[in-house]
Amino acid sequence: MRLTQLRQADLNLLVVFAVLAEERSVSRAARRLLLSQPAVSRALARLRDTFHDDLLVRTGSGFELTPHGRRLLTELEVMLPRLDRLLSGGSFDPAREEAHFRIAATDYASHILCPLLSRVVLPRAGKITFDLTPLREDSFDYLERGGLDLVLNADDGNTPARFATEVLFVEEFVCVVARDSRYRRRISLEQYVAAQHVGVTILGRMQMIVEKQLAALGHKHRYAMKVPYFSVGIRIVAGTQLIATVPRRLAEYEAHNPALKQVHPPAGITGFKYIMVWHPRLESDASHGWLRATLRELGKGLSRPA
Repeated sequence: MRLTQLRQADLNLLVVFAVLAEERSVSRAARRLLLSQPAVSRALARLRDTFHDDLLVRTGSGFELTPHGRRLLTELEVMLPRLDRLLSGGSFDPAREEAHFRIAATDYASHILCPLLSRVVLPRAGKITFDLTPLREDSFDYLERGGLDLVLNADDGNTPARFATEVLFVEEFVCVVARDSRYRRRISLEQYVAAQHVGVTILGRMQMIVEKQLAALGHKHRYAMKVPYFSVGIRIVAGTQLIATVPRRLAEYEAHNPALKQVHPPAGITGFKYIMVWHPRLESDASHGWLRATLRELGKGLSRPA
């Protein structure tokens, strides 16, 4: 950071420039700023000296921006609302302000939340962009260093205590099996333990929540196949006697598949809480607060009965 230049700069000049760039007239800008025309002209001269560019040049119809002036205005359209919010503690307006959010998410969260972000959120937040990346072993390290804004994951008990968390919604497990399999409405614990399963690896480990719940019943899975994605695990059980234990909302994506059906897992294989995780330093950041509030509302919608 070039602190010497920053200390010498008059940030009020940037406000004058932004208004001049909009009005393209010294007199109109002066009226908006409640300044005299000579004061605005002097401010423009100082701006030109600071940026070593004319910034605004007079034409027959008023002032026009130079290429450097256009670049400066583009930057100020993003920067000035953020500075105003920083100084006043104001709210974030996604319709006017730009923001880019980096989110690490599981395969499950991407399937469930991305369609909602694209259909519900983006149409009313035109300057917001999202970058979703796969959840990885080092995602919490990136969150610590500021490389991520949010992590979306099941509450598996492995979230470091130094981070803030909030439950978005609660999910339940179902078992997806072949349509002609021998299983009916519910798989008994005896059948479940004797069967061969399709497992989904998350962060290099098997489905820890299901594993823990089955272990609490004194048993463990017999895996015939392990895959990296829930969507793959669901589809490959068709024409087999394999069982895929998956979140209900993901199973609904394949509800139309005539080769598959859903049955209830044994009692004790219940469900889990899905959470968002962020660094406490972002707690009071207005744009991040908007992001959390947005996901909170989407989570409430998922929690309501269909």
